[in-house]
Amino acid sequence: MIKGSRDSFRFIIGSQYFLYFGIMGIFLPYFNLYCYHLNFTGFQIGLLSAIRTVTIVLFPLFWGALADRFQIRKPIYILCNFVSAGIWTCYFYTTDFWLMFVITMFYGIFYAPIISFLEAFTMDVLGKEKKSYGKLRAWGSFSFIVIVVVLGRIIDLFSIEIIIAVILAGSMLQAFISVKIPNVVISKKESFNPDAKILLKKRVTVFLFCSFLMLLSHGTYYAFFSIHLDALGYGKTFIGITWALASIAEILVMIKSDKIFKRFSLENVLVFSFMIATLRWLILFFVKSPGLILISQVFHAVTYGAFHIASILYIDLLIPDKAKTLGHAANNAVTYGLGMTVGFLFNGYFYNSIGAFNLFIISSLIALSGGLIFYFSNE
Repeated sequence: MIKGSRDSFRFIIGSQYFLYFGIMGIFLPYFNLYCYHLNFTGFQIGLLSAIRTVTIVLFPLFWGALADRFQIRKPIYILCNFVSAGIWTCYFYTTDFWLMFVITMFYGIFYAPIISFLEAFTMDVLGKEKKSYGKLRAWGSFSFIVIVVVLGRIIDLFSIEIIIAVILAGSMLQAFISVKIPNVVISKKESFNPDAKILLKKRVTVFLFCSFLMLLSHGTYYAFFSIHLDALGYGKTFIGITWALASIAEILVMIKSDKIFKRFSLENVLVFSFMIATLRWLILFFVKSPGLILISQVFHAVTYGAFHIASILYIDLLIPDKAKTLGHAANNAVTYGLGMTVGFLFNGYFYNSIGAFNLFIISSLIALSGGLIFYFSNE
């Protein structure tokens, strides 16, 4: 049960998505590039990315279990926002790899549950209108678009070091607004242990494994796409435009998500997403031209936009109400946590020896495998 106006809560949650993904619009395209300009090796960059995602594997489950057991989702959400923002300030004081590794680890512990908690809040606020989730989530994509384009130009004019300060400013603003997030009260407390067993059911485990493969296939893209373009001679403005174009395509899908999921089943959308991911990474294996690179970015509408919405709705369908926080945390941990961790480590290890082009063909095969497993498991 939610106490208060759903319209006002939609605005608060929309603002949280706006800030969270605005920060991501700085971090994803530019933090690894920042590390690259600090002369970190490909393996070091992959290791930094991996330790951050390792925390996304472990700690959403811990925080989610704690939140569901004691019904303290809101206090934990607020705590993690403020503490992670505070830890981020440490990046101002060092460019040493091992110190940055430690900072990244502790930052991730508190940053890790934010998005899964936010997804759970959103499902509660939407209630029976869950298929309109994309319209609310689109605020995050809109923010991402604005940030990557504007910041790319600013970095070209000034210095990439500016990203540390901008991320801190956005994180602090998100933390202060987080205190207004809706508090959900479950009328009857039940034991936590039986709820955890839902994660072991066949439909859940197959889905989580295939989602793991999908995010694993994105490892090259998220870790080295900006570096790949930089190595091809493209400027920061073009790099920002490519990320922005992906988000523009993504946001169009999110705005129309309610119509998409009224017409197509969640299973069909998920399978289609795997096939488009296969094609997307295959294109990046073959091409260097700016036009084809931009075309491949349009596919982000499906490989992230449609896949993400379908995943959130699918896991929400499979998980009972009393374990919603844990369910969304597990989904986030296995995909954006474990999938991205393995992807970053694998790509970081092989980037210097085989290069981004060969990594993209491997990504294509991984996405294809995930799609085939999911399709035949639902036959």
